[in-house]
Amino acid sequence: MNKILVSSTLAALMAISFSGCSDKEAEPAKKPIAITECSIDKAEAPKWACGIVEGYDEMYTSTGTAKMSKAGAGFTRKNALADGRSNLAQQIETLVKDKVERFTRSTGIAENETVDTVSTQVSKQVAKVTLNGSKQLAYWQHPENDDIYILVGVTQDSVNTSAKENVISSFKNQDALWQQFQAKNALEGLEKEFETK
Repeated sequence: MNKILVSSTLAALMAISFSGCSDKEAEPAKKPIAITECSIDKAEAPKWACGIVEGYDEMYTSTGTAKMSKAGAGFTRKNALADGRSNLAQQIETLVKDKVERFTRSTGIAENETVDTVSTQVSKQVAKVTLNGSKQLAYWQHPENDDIYILVGVTQDSVNTSAKENVISSFKNQDALWQQFQAKNALEGLEKEFETK
């Protein structure tokens, strides 16, 4: 009988000690970042830092980043801004070159060998000019490694206005192209490719 009593008492004590453990507050686990959200080096980041830009429909945007420098946050921010502008320039060059080539094909000027040169000149000039109008739209600093991320943007209108001006100027510098450009009533086609408000 004593053995049963001792066993029952021991079982009751074990049950109390286990239930006592469960009364302790468990430490909250770190919330894992959902796959649909943006994370950079295991830290939750704004979506734009991962290239998912929302709310800037009338702009061309790009993200620049820079590792924290010993020269400080101001220096690092300038490097991130320069990186963002460089990425933006490449994006604008590609876009403008594609539009100029489409435009020249649709107006019938594309068979002329100088169109390639004009297209390249225009895209580089537009990228250069519009970068002066680019600005910082958002800023984020990584909480652990202090890397800086900057969202840079420029309005589509400023890119398109600059592109139209440069296409006309470049064609004026190539007599044969300028004659074809005028004869084909190409201004209308140019407006379609580089629409402004």
